[in-house]
Amino acid sequence: MIYDRILVRYGELSIKGKNRKYFKNALHRIIRRKCRSLENITYEITRDRFYIILNGTAPELVTEQLDKVFGLQSYSLCARCENDIDAMKALALEIIKEMPQVPTTFKVETKRAQKQFPMTSGEISRGVGAHLLINTEHLSVDVHHPDVTVFVEVRREGTFIMAEHIKGLGGFPVGISGKGLLMISGGIDSPVAGYLMQKRGVEIEAIHFASPPYTSVRSKQKVLDLMEKNAHYAPVDEINVHVVPFTELQTAIYENIPNSYTMTVMRRMMYRIAEGIAKKREILVLANGESLGQVASQTLASMYAINAVTNMPIIRPVATLDKNEIIEIAKHIDTYDISIRPYEDCCTVFVPEHPATNPSLEKCIEFEQNFDFESLVQKCIDNTEIITVHAGEIIELEDNTACPLNDLF
Repeated sequence: MIYDRILVRYGELSIKGKNRKYFKNALHRIIRRKCRSLENITYEITRDRFYIILNGTAPELVTEQLDKVFGLQSYSLCARCENDIDAMKALALEIIKEMPQVPTTFKVETKRAQKQFPMTSGEISRGVGAHLLINTEHLSVDVHHPDVTVFVEVRREGTFIMAEHIKGLGGFPVGISGKGLLMISGGIDSPVAGYLMQKRGVEIEAIHFASPPYTSVRSKQKVLDLMEKNAHYAPVDEINVHVVPFTELQTAIYENIPNSYTMTVMRRMMYRIAEGIAKKREILVLANGESLGQVASQTLASMYAINAVTNMPIIRPVATLDKNEIIEIAKHIDTYDISIRPYEDCCTVFVPEHPATNPSLEKCIEFEQNFDFESLVQKCIDNTEIITVHAGEIIELEDNTACPLNDLF
């Protein structure tokens, strides 16, 4: 195996000034955690470089984990040699010959951080490039659009040669921005919102509202499976899912609230419950998958009426994306096929025939006086079940069948 290490490059962390060291340390911890099962690898940290030393470990076992780590701008498989031009030439040639797809054009770029090395960057590039031309067939130089760029970095501790920059996820290490509570229904949008929250460094817990027997256990299973996908990006590979027993409160809403306002009031109750659980968990922000104008509860007027019940910040990562953009991300993170399973949640099962798209906040407050919702909200908070979902482990729930809704309408 040619490559003996992986060079990790930081993304936005480089612009964070005095917080940069904190962010880098968080990223190092997450990488070590993700790679904890790879016993042979070690780490080498310099002022502006982070190397994963393979020690015989297959590189793909490490890159598989790096592809789940936010905060990486890019990474490269690389090999080290001594600061000697002949050693550089030999190693570069070996890397080119071992590439899975043989290139036809190339260029060499050199960065000479070790200024005491007797050759300039241009001289090194020309020397390595000439050696590659002489010792390969059908290989030519293209400085504008090469098939491959051979990168040579001459540093104090040695010369590092690589032939590919693999794009990372970018963003911030998960956890450095605090914790958020993701409201997840089981649709396409909310797991994408969770993924995007993690990309901005927010560690997430999830909250799901279950209304048995009107919603089936398959709907709950769907949510757990979605969060298993999000858990792959979590710093400790797990996410807590808060499952709220919502049946009694939801039934009271449909018995006491005019039909056109049931969806708006139901969402207001969900926000009250989410805020209560967030405070118990010392979580500072709520998040959801609302996309502006997509359904009746996601118009600006509806958002205004619903938001009025809480002072907690609410982040909507997919609010300005269209559906195709959201679906593209969902497919990328492997949640799309789960989200389209035909098992409805309490929002879709109980949707009124003609929901208010321009609800009045004053009417919401007036209608809510028809019943004692505060005690029911507190009961939901007190009886919420917490399920911890681990990456790579599917929780199998016992199946049942959702009951008809005739008794409610």
